[in-house]
Amino acid sequence: MSAKQIFIYYIIICSGLCTTNCIGNKVNNPKKITTETWNNISAYFKPPAIYENKYGEYRSPLLPANGDSIKSASEWKKRRKEIKEEWMSLIGEWPPVITNQKFEIINTLKREDFYQYRVRFCWTPNEQTEGYLLIPDKRGKKPAVISVFYEPETAIGSGGKPNRDFAYQLTKRGFITLSLGTTQTTKEKTYSIYYPDINNASIQPLSALAYAAANAWEVLAKVTEVDSTKIGIVGHSYGGKWAMFASCLYEKFACAVWSDPGIVFDETKGGYINYWEPWYLGYYTPPWKNTWNVKGYNTQKGVYSRLRKEKHDLHELHALMPPRPFLVSGGFSDGPERWIPLNHTILINRLLGYKNRVAMTNRPKHDPNPESNEVVYNFFKWYLLDYPINN
Repeated sequence: MSAKQIFIYYIIICSGLCTTNCIGNKVNNPKKITTETWNNISAYFKPPAIYENKYGEYRSPLLPANGDSIKSASEWKKRRKEIKEEWMSLIGEWPPVITNQKFEIINTLKREDFYQYRVRFCWTPNEQTEGYLLIPDKRGKKPAVISVFYEPETAIGSGGKPNRDFAYQLTKRGFITLSLGTTQTTKEKTYSIYYPDINNASIQPLSALAYAAANAWEVLAKVTEVDSTKIGIVGHSYGGKWAMFASCLYEKFACAVWSDPGIVFDETKGGYINYWEPWYLGYYTPPWKNTWNVKGYNTQKGVYSRLRKEKHDLHELHALMPPRPFLVSGGFSDGPERWIPLNHTILINRLLGYKNRVAMTNRPKHDPNPESNEVVYNFFKWYLLDYPINN
């Protein structure tokens, strides 16, 4: 890290200490934080001492190519736009987001203390999908969370996979949830969305998943019971990658949880952090043979190799989140060392006058467990139920 970069970081750290309170909002917010929910999650917003203020070799989002440092919120707004435009140029510009549709209800089931609706909508201009909308049997506007995975049944508790029933658990806690998945492509082992089709995709598939989630946000926001200012997104593994790209690229998501997706590029984790696959960021026209891997097969195919050669990494996408909060529910793919790239986003939040908007838990294994999931639920409860996030 250069002396100039260290100096910039020092200035931001010092200024951030003076402009925010301990939960992350501006100091003029009078809300007290002595709630049980906050006490259950507060420890996860601080890096271990060994990683505090460590930034590694990741290129700082606060240092544009022209060498001018970002020192104010207004300057950051312009820089943020540059980062997003650069990434969209690399992974493909989206079609217009679909804002004029409502769910088609296929069937309705009363489960326990909520209603389960099988729904259909267009998640791309030329493709419909089906998922599950769960609504607590209680009057009034409610926050909502979109859950994404290989198929929509797992998240509603019907997939037989333990600790992945995010939609069901959040609905039991008072949230409206929408569970989505790529059922057909999972069966076909192509695992993603290809727009306009698999043989002529104009955007990288992981970006297409994010685009589909943006369209899901728009249709979910039109549900009468949903508070559209409080819609989050969650996903595990494959779904974690999906949730990360969706929340970073679509600003209307109020907050997000990414469960062990691999929050930066890392070829040492084998098949867990496999962004080079043609259903993520390594798309090229099928048939897919010898896709990119650590041995260097087909390194010119797909955008992944270009991202690596040009020293891009996913911390640049994380930088699009502030001041919106997010939690990394880390496992095998995302250990405590991931605080190093996350520290870059913490700095941006400090520049904007916010604190405690980046959190991480860690567990040894990839799979979620009851303890890590309880933090997930409390995170959403704090930011979407207990706390006025937009203050």
